Amino acid sequence: MVFMKAMKLQEFGKPLQLMESDLPQVLDNNVLVKVDACGVCHSDIHLAEGYYGAREEERLVIRDRRIRLPLTLGHEIAGRIEAKGRAVSAFEVGDTVVVYPWIGCGVCRACRAGFDNLCERPNALGVYADGGYAEYVLVPDPRYVLKYDGLKPEEAGVLACSGITALHALKKARVAPDDVLAIIGAGGVGGMAIQLAKALSGATIVSLDIDDRKLEYAKSLGADFTINSSKDDIGAVMKQALGKRANAVIDFVGSTQTVENAVKILVKGGRLVVVGLFGGILKMQIPLLPILALDIVGSYTGTLTDLNEILQLTNRGVVKPVISTSFRLEEANEALAKLRSGEVKGRAVIKP
Repeated sequence: MVFMKAMKLQEFGKPLQLMESDLPQVLDNNVLVKVDACGVCHSDIHLAEGYYGAREEERLVIRDRRIRLPLTLGHEIAGRIEAKGRAVSAFEVGDTVVVYPWIGCGVCRACRAGFDNLCERPNALGVYADGGYAEYVLVPDPRYVLKYDGLKPEEAGVLACSGITALHALKKARVAPDDVLAIIGAGGVGGMAIQLAKALSGATIVSLDIDDRKLEYAKSLGADFTINSSKDDIGAVMKQALGKRANAVIDFVGSTQTVENAVKILVKGGRLVVVGLFGGILKMQIPLLPILALDIVGSYTGTLTDLNEILQLTNRGVVKPVISTSFRLEEANEALAKLRSGEVKGRAVIKP
């Protein structure tokens, strides 16, 4: 019998535990991936805690009955094919692959349209099925693994969430070359969005954060202007620096305060794309919506097509994932703690 190690969530709000289990059985259409690296995402924190939102009175408790514990977290996975089912012909054992973790049912309307990430009956790795905080991960269908080369595994892995989330949100923002794009949050996903927007849109990019160190990081990635939203009057700074408001805002934090800030700096007819899951309550005077003609939309991860695109862009050097810290598998709780406290610049990864 072959065993594997994994860091499992046994109870919401409790530390992950290192556990041993049997290696998953590989059926005809499955692919078993030996994990080389798995990114640590803010949504892992929300899942581990069992809720979204910092303030207790505004928390959204995770009530999804499909989430069953114990669960191995982690959805930004890159590794090598360890084994494959008899029906898998497009891959060979040893191939280096990045895993698309947003597994869909394949038959609902969203899946048929190519939006597995919006599946009505999702089976996402690290959320509904065991993910990458482990030595191995079982992928149910080979269509969800993509070959890669020329990248480090930690760089390839983070593209499966950080990369596609940034790219998908940028598409929804519909930014024109002469637009002003404000990006709220200069963490791993926000940093990727700055790089993508700089390379693909031609827009003037404003980065907003509450941490001066992260704003320096944003500037190094290509942000044209930075604003510390905890210190500055963001509307006044925008007016002084640019003479106009933002045509689009992408909010990678997703809190009451950041959404309110976004509305303050948008032009009439502007677009707000909310991505972050920090939590809170959307407070807004309803007449402002028609008066300002704002588009407010949500954006959740990205598609398999997005992953193909971001892999190509990364291989061409258009963007480069920033990996700041690596942790061993048994240090997963430390990785989550450092991310929670804001100590991680770019992305942290776990390397089993």
